[in-house]
Amino acid sequence: MTSRPAARRLNGAIAKALAGMKPPDDLTVTQWAERNRRLSSEASAEPGPWRTSRTPYLREPMDAFTDPKVRRIVMASASQVGKSELENNIIGYIIAEDPGSILYIHPTTIDAKEYSKLRIAPMIRDCPTLRRKVAAPKSRDSGNTLLQKTYPGGILTMCGSTEAHALASKPIRYVLGDERDRWATSAGNEGDPWELAMARQTTFYNAKAVEVSTPTIKNASAIEASYGEGTMERWKSRCPHCGKYHEIQWEHIRYDYEETEVNRKKVYKVKSVWYTCPSCGCISDEATMKKAPARWEADNPAAYAQGVRSFWLNAFVSQWASWASIVLKYLNAIGNTRKLQVVYNTCFGLLWEDRGDLEDEDSLMARRDVEAYGLEEGGTPFGLPDGVLVLTAGVDTQDDRMEYEVIGHGHFGETWGIEKGIIMGRPDEDATWAKLDEMVFDRAFRFKDGIGLRQSMSFVDEGGHFTQDVRLRCRERIGKKVFCIKGMPGPDKPYTAPPKQMKIVINKVAVGTCWQYQIGVDSGKQIIMDNLSVKTPGSKYCHFPRRDDYGSGYFAGLLSERLEYDAAKKQPWVWKKIPGHERNEALDCRNYAMAAFKALPANLDLIDRRLKAARGETTPEAVATPQAAPATPRAKSKKEHSGRGKKYDDW
Repeated sequence: MTSRPAARRLNGAIAKALAGMKPPDDLTVTQWAERNRRLSSEASAEPGPWRTSRTPYLREPMDAFTDPKVRRIVMASASQVGKSELENNIIGYIIAEDPGSILYIHPTTIDAKEYSKLRIAPMIRDCPTLRRKVAAPKSRDSGNTLLQKTYPGGILTMCGSTEAHALASKPIRYVLGDERDRWATSAGNEGDPWELAMARQTTFYNAKAVEVSTPTIKNASAIEASYGEGTMERWKSRCPHCGKYHEIQWEHIRYDYEETEVNRKKVYKVKSVWYTCPSCGCISDEATMKKAPARWEADNPAAYAQGVRSFWLNAFVSQWASWASIVLKYLNAIGNTRKLQVVYNTCFGLLWEDRGDLEDEDSLMARRDVEAYGLEEGGTPFGLPDGVLVLTAGVDTQDDRMEYEVIGHGHFGETWGIEKGIIMGRPDEDATWAKLDEMVFDRAFRFKDGIGLRQSMSFVDEGGHFTQDVRLRCRERIGKKVFCIKGMPGPDKPYTAPPKQMKIVINKVAVGTCWQYQIGVDSGKQIIMDNLSVKTPGSKYCHFPRRDDYGSGYFAGLLSERLEYDAAKKQPWVWKKIPGHERNEALDCRNYAMAAFKALPANLDLIDRRLKAARGETTPEAVATPQAAPATPRAKSKKEHSGRGKKYDDW
């Protein structure tokens, strides 16, 4: 005979077990959230009860989760639209209404821990329905840890995308993936993390999967691929003038702004922003379009039969991101590829294409300078336009020729292409280097008034079959500030570093040493592409003369490479030649010349004053070579290798 206390304990245990077997209430995720969710103050700009009216575009993605015909939900979205709350509401619904084990995958374990502390724990704390289901973390044997939350009928496990052991064991009914485009390409040696996780659902007839992410690189984006497998739905708003429905996209946004300069930096003020309807051309303001009726429209509705619904959102529909703030982020990102990509991905909700905002070679040719640069009236060439303060040269070494470019540098990163040339001849022949002296190292390029500048520093590539010969010739020209360089690929390599002394070996005999600079060529290529994307003369703008040496072949070489994602490499972002653009000497020459300027401790203000003084005091034939060029490097003493006030060179 069972005692009453024992019976109560037994009934309690049975009730607890049966709680996990209780069929869910007839609620959608939206209905559950509106009845039970409270947004936490530390995780939301609008704490308090959940209101779907603030994010009407989330209603269908949330309710798709409770559609028995849907097994998988995909959302690619910009930031500040509520995609994290989509997953939070789904998790809350699962725990409270339809329990089962959840695997919630983040890019890294650190991301999982932060999300647990900052989003999951406050949600459970502030939602009484969930608080009753999930034991307090401080209670004994609660099953509530940072990365695991137990509840009647299941367990929520959070992990990083590299944790193969978490992804490949135990059956899981629900799989959620956050920021898919930031995941590792392989969980250890086990393969694709998403496929590993999906394999754990095979025993469940009622399994569900949800994956969300901000989109990244076109043709390398995991969320892009998943989106294409689903219904491909876009949130479209109705034009108040013609009644047509369109997605509000960046290409339909127009704006007016003011530009000022503060502390030599451009400062922007957005005055107004409006939307232009692609159907009727009428304009509408932000408030009107955010209140306008809107709906999801599918480009691939047939995917619904396969149980996959996919959605794509940008920040122009967000209640927490004003259009003016988005435009301001764009203006501040111009000229910086990395920043611009962030804006495209997180605000515009667009995939970033490798060239991004960069023009093609035809566009660059079309914008070549005509006035007062390259050719005088009548066609007489001259070398230097106003604004140039320092000259540097980059020389690319080939087996049968030396290619070079001379670049002029001004204030705030503004550059001018001065001359691009080719000197035929082997790099080990005296005649080849004599011609280089004549055309580059010893040459004075002149302004209209006759005042000239010589090279402040030149970098010569030592790669290829003539390394020792290049080193020897550069050592002979150390007084002309001619240095050999070695290109170091990889995103972690600094653009310039202190020079090193390298041995020179001719016919297996050491004949001395020379100074070698190692340059991070990938960093340089990124800087060049950033600068080429600047379209307004001024800071970081690249000028080119309207001359034959800066023709279509030059620009095809300058734009011969792009940054691509290669999952097979340890450093997945690599520069690769664009098909049909096999000649990249123009890019290499400019890279070396830019690196030479980077390594040059030039005082541009002082040089500017000296040039102005020269124009007032010297004859037109005077040559005003900048005095800020470095002296010959000297070997370091032991004291100079470490300690306070160390220095690597005595310029």
